[in-house]
Amino acid sequence: MSESDDSAVTEPSLPAPGEDVARGTGVALWKQIAERIEAEILDGRLAAGVRLPTEMELSERFGVNRHTLRRALAELAEKRLIEATPGRGTFVREPPIRYPIGPRTRFSEIVAREGRAPSGRLTGSRIEPASAEIAAALGLAPGTEVLRVDIVREADGVPLNIGSHWYEAARCRDLDLLVAATGSVTRALETLGLGDYRRLETRITARPADEEERRELSLPAGRTVLVVDAINGDAQRRPIQYSRARFAADRVQLVVKN
Repeated sequence: MSESDDSAVTEPSLPAPGEDVARGTGVALWKQIAERIEAEILDGRLAAGVRLPTEMELSERFGVNRHTLRRALAELAEKRLIEATPGRGTFVREPPIRYPIGPRTRFSEIVAREGRAPSGRLTGSRIEPASAEIAAALGLAPGTEVLRVDIVREADGVPLNIGSHWYEAARCRDLDLLVAATGSVTRALETLGLGDYRRLETRITARPADEEERRELSLPAGRTVLVVDAINGDAQRRPIQYSRARFAADRVQLVVKN
């Protein structure tokens, strides 16, 4: 038998062994399950970063069907207590990463300092003519060939941001191959002798995530991204990189360093 709606309780009357979700009280089972798991998160029995049992295991634990369980998990996700990552499972949410933005901003160093494991993967690259915006940022004539490199960066396997980076193609040829090999923009630039780059300008805005961002960042509909546009320069303050990073807004706390 199954529940016909949220409040009509038609699950078997006997509670699951070792559990005390109450049948026949008028309180929907999914709500009771959500409250139980929330309590375990808040009192530390389920620590931040811990992967929850599978849907089947939780269904068996509480003696309910998967529809009921999924309503409970959806409630916890809406409260930002848990987060599902495709291919990895559902995890208790980690606190937002404190992400300082200053003269020397390095993703891997920042994430590692927070006790997380940084990683990156190249999702695309191409040579294209510089738009007016990119040309102005890099001090080039519009239409000059630029190399675009797209990369998704993660912390403990959870996607944190999507970055699009533009470089003068003649100066940074094969940079995309180096990014693919190392998973790091910084290490790739170091190989080209440009590793000591510095932040020249940062602009931060916010907007709803688009379809690509929701897919790459594993975000549900309606979530927000923080868009960080930045210009980085070499030791002579000559621009070498224009970047646009889209951060999952609830996974980071951007801190502007003076």
